[in-house]
Amino acid sequence: MGRPPLRWAAFGVAALLTLTACSTGADAVSQGSTFSFVSPGGKTKIFYDPPATRGPAPDLAGEDLLRQGTQIGLRDYPGKVVVLNIWGSWCGPCRAEMPELQRVYDHTKASGVQLLGIDVRDDVRSAPVDFVRYIGVTYPSIYDPPGRSLLSLKGYPRNIVPSTIVLDRAHRVSAIFLMPLLDSDLEPVVRRLAAEPPVAGTAP
Repeated sequence: MGRPPLRWAAFGVAALLTLTACSTGADAVSQGSTFSFVSPGGKTKIFYDPPATRGPAPDLAGEDLLRQGTQIGLRDYPGKVVVLNIWGSWCGPCRAEMPELQRVYDHTKASGVQLLGIDVRDDVRSAPVDFVRYIGVTYPSIYDPPGRSLLSLKGYPRNIVPSTIVLDRAHRVSAIFLMPLLDSDLEPVVRRLAAEPPVAGTAP
């Protein structure tokens, strides 16, 4: 007998992601008033519109990469569009992508956009510290070698590195990229979210 259809679908997703990221995993979608991840057929760019379809992100936090002993997380950026980028200094696509992300941050931070990295699988802290300083990254990262900060994102494929989650001003998941990014991929998305009408109860 052949493979069951679901096994074939999973195999196809893994093959596609191998071409675009350091490792493979499942895709993600939002459902109803909560945020969860299932396979949407191998897509690596996923958008949630209209805003009513977006699920809220959990209160993700961890230790600041450059300020040992200091916690940083989503609560530090109320009312801002937040771009969560999962990366590691060991990952070639991540290293190529980071200057692109810095460029987006430079162009959009005045509009209320915040980038927040999540550094994973870097057991020796000096490696990612030296890397971000060398290339001049000015946005912060959570230092999280085991990826524990991502456990609150139920079902998120933590083995896909790099990947990026974009939150709107109410910190609802608005887009997911399971692939390395160029500034031209990301900047139009965050500019559109920054221009959306404010959500009731959200800080300006």
